[in-house]
Amino acid sequence: MRTEPPALARRVEPAVLAKPCGCPDYERGITRRSFITRALAGGIVAGIAAEGMFTRLAFAAGPYTGDVFVVLSLRGGFDGLQAIVPANGQNHLDYLNLRPTVGIPAASLLPLDATFGMHPAMATLKPFYDAGTFGAVQAVGQDQPDRSHFSAMEQMERAAPGTSIRTGWIDRVLGLRDPGTAFQGVQMGSNLAGPGFLGPSPELAMWSVDSFDLNGASDDTQLALWTTALTGLHTGAPATLAAPATTALGALATAAQLRAAGYTPENGAAYPDTGLGNAMKDVARLIKADIGLQVAAVDYGDWDMHSGMGTVAGGWMYDHLTELSGTLAAFATDLGATRLNDVTLVTLTEFGRRGPENGSGGTDHGFGQAVLLLGGGVKGGQVHMNGGWPGLADADLVDGDLNGTTDYRWVLAEILEKRCRLGAATDVFPGIDPTRINCVNVKP
Repeated sequence: MRTEPPALARRVEPAVLAKPCGCPDYERGITRRSFITRALAGGIVAGIAAEGMFTRLAFAAGPYTGDVFVVLSLRGGFDGLQAIVPANGQNHLDYLNLRPTVGIPAASLLPLDATFGMHPAMATLKPFYDAGTFGAVQAVGQDQPDRSHFSAMEQMERAAPGTSIRTGWIDRVLGLRDPGTAFQGVQMGSNLAGPGFLGPSPELAMWSVDSFDLNGASDDTQLALWTTALTGLHTGAPATLAAPATTALGALATAAQLRAAGYTPENGAAYPDTGLGNAMKDVARLIKADIGLQVAAVDYGDWDMHSGMGTVAGGWMYDHLTELSGTLAAFATDLGATRLNDVTLVTLTEFGRRGPENGSGGTDHGFGQAVLLLGGGVKGGQVHMNGGWPGLADADLVDGDLNGTTDYRWVLAEILEKRCRLGAATDVFPGIDPTRINCVNVKP
C-alpha cells in the first residue's frame, strides 16, 4: 500500500531530529528508521498492516471497552524543565541558577500549583488544566537511564529492562486483546510504525487518511479493479495467505469512505496546518468514525535543543511548545467532552535534559523529564510526582540532571489498568514495581 504524505503538509519524519545536533547517534545516522532496521536484523519481527500474517495470542475476551490510548512521542529529548517549571521560592532560584540565560522568569509563568508554573507558550492548554482534563507528571525517568538517543529510545519502546523481551510495549498491549479491526493499532503521520509496535501484533501505518491508498490504484475505479483482482487471486487460498490481503483491502475501502466523506473539525477546533496538527486531526477523525481504533501513535520530533533554544519571548522551544499546545488544545476541542471521556493521551520522550544550560544557549541530554496527560479520565489540574519535588540544588541532582523519581512505566501501567481495562500491568511490563501515582481515574 502506498501512503504518500499530502503535498501541503509538513512531513512528520520518523527521525528524532529535523536538524543535526552533533550527537554521536546522529553522526552515525541513527534515526527511528535505522533503529527498526537494526532491530529487524537482530531478529525482532515487526507487525504489519494486515490481520493474520502472524499467529496472534489473545487472552482477553469480548469487545474492547477501554479508552483509546494516544501515545505522542516527543522525539529527541523533551526538556520538561522548560515546560513545567519549578516556579516558587528556592525551587525557582535553583532553576534560574542553572539556566540564567534560557530560564523562564517566575512572572512569565502560567501558575499551576504551589510548586509549578507552565511555559507561557502553552497558554492554549491552561483552560484544560483548569477544567481538570490536562495535567502533567514531573521528574519522570527510566529504570536504566541512558543519554544515547538510540539506547534510550530502544529501552523506552521495549519497556522491559532486565529481560530478553524484544517486542514493543504497544505490541504487547494489542496482543493481550481479541483481534480487532485493521484500525486497532495505528501509527499516524508516518508510513513506518514506531518501535513500540515491534512484534507479532499487526498495525496500520499511514501518512494520513486521505493519502492512504494502494500503489498503482490512482482512483476509485482502479481501486475497484485491483480489489476484484486481488480478491479473486486469494479465493480458496489458506487463511495465512488470504487474510492479509482481504484485511488490507478492507482497510483501503474504509479509508476511501472516510476520504469521500471529508472531515471538518467540530466545536470550532483549529488545528495548526503542520505535520503534527494534521496527524492529530486524523487521529480525532478515526476516533469519531468508530472503526475500532484502540491505540494511536504519533511522533513529533526536533526536540534535541543543544543550542539556540531561545528565551521566554520566542525561539525554537517557544515555537515548538506553541505548536504542541495548540495541537493538543484543538484535539481536545474537536473531540468534545463526551468523546474526550473515552480518550487518554500521554506524551513520552526518550530522556529529559540536563539541569544546567550549556554555553550554546541550549541543554544537553539528561535524565528527569515531564510527561503530559490529556483526557476526560485524567486527574488534571495537577502536577503529579512520586513523593515530593526532588529539587535542583547541587546535592539533589544526579550527575547534573533532574532525578527521575517516577518510572514512566508506572504512568503507562496506571493508564492501561484504570482507563484501558488491562487486568495486570505485569503482562505488558514484566517485573514492574507496583507503585502508582494516581494520575488518572478509574473508567466507569
